[in-house]
Amino acid sequence: MRKEQYNFPLEDLISEDDFEKVKKFAKDKETPFLVIDLAKVGKMYDELIENMPFVKVYYAIKANPLDEVILTLKNKGSNFDAATVYEIDHLLRLGVQPERISYGNTIKKEKDVAYAYQKGVRLFVTDSESDLRKIAKNAPGSRVFFRLLTESDGADWPLSRKFGAHPDVVFELIILAQELGLEPYGLSFHVGSQQRDIGQWDNALSKCKYLFEAVALHGIKLKMINLGGGFPAKYLSPANELSTYAHEILRFIKEDFGDDHPEIIIEPGRSLVADAGIIVTEVIMISKKSKLNQYKWVYLDIGKFGGLIETLEECIKYPIYSERKGYEEEAILAGPTCDSMDILYEDHKYVFPDAMEEGERLYVFTTGAYTQSYCSVAFNGIPPLKAYVM
Repeated sequence: MRKEQYNFPLEDLISEDDFEKVKKFAKDKETPFLVIDLAKVGKMYDELIENMPFVKVYYAIKANPLDEVILTLKNKGSNFDAATVYEIDHLLRLGVQPERISYGNTIKKEKDVAYAYQKGVRLFVTDSESDLRKIAKNAPGSRVFFRLLTESDGADWPLSRKFGAHPDVVFELIILAQELGLEPYGLSFHVGSQQRDIGQWDNALSKCKYLFEAVALHGIKLKMINLGGGFPAKYLSPANELSTYAHEILRFIKEDFGDDHPEIIIEPGRSLVADAGIIVTEVIMISKKSKLNQYKWVYLDIGKFGGLIETLEECIKYPIYSERKGYEEEAILAGPTCDSMDILYEDHKYVFPDAMEEGERLYVFTTGAYTQSYCSVAFNGIPPLKAYVM
């Protein structure tokens, strides 16, 4: 016998009053679109500082570069991690001082290093000799930190392999940086986005400890560790609370460095803005591929190319809510485009009321990060995902 079943309790993500506000705000707007609650962005920043008062925050603006989001965090006191000169210009346009900006991409054109330096940026990351020499030539005397290669086991969205270098390479880069007239400032790593295994920070910090001691023997005192991002948002699969992450990470730091630990930087993106976003989408079509097919296909007016690219390989599983009531029915979810890759969830089956109809709206929660900034410009002529703040 079938039972009523839903993917999650709505109250775990939003209060009834706040959900009614979102629906009222969204009522006259054409789907799909993203709604960002700026108050929640500010609340998440406050919660992060409350739990991790020992860190300096550099918000990774690639997660959500809306002006209103950046200004909210700027006014809270956040610093910013920029990956390109375009993001640097964006921050400067909004009045962010260059000393609050880190050029946090290890892959940089020589002219872009020069441009950032000319604009006043003095903090750069690196993981290769080629990039380090570009910085020395075009940003003389700048502070540099060195990205370590780490594994992303336990992360929903892994970030290993492309960025970072082995400790023996980083050791040589630190020595070379000083010879080139730069300031070897610290180390960085990223354990993967939406990292559920808190122990990955412990593994990375042990590498930092080794390098701090190794370069100290050569007269170089590193001053900073950048823990990257990876802190949780509320997707379908549960993660530990932020307070647990904070407590354990501080314990790891103290075990390796004692109470007199280096300056600690973090680069949160997802954890600051994901929970503040809701995508409102419409069911375009419901169909079956054959009479005996077990599952319906539900096609939405948003897909991989419209902002949900993190459903690639079903890595990120968003809470998706229908207001309909009824018996459970598993379905395959797909987007609206003519690309056969545009299937959101096929292996993981979402459960919807069997009475759901075409033309209804669904609400995709925890979509404030990496949705609008990832969407295509005009695939199939579909315009980029609209975003509103409330």
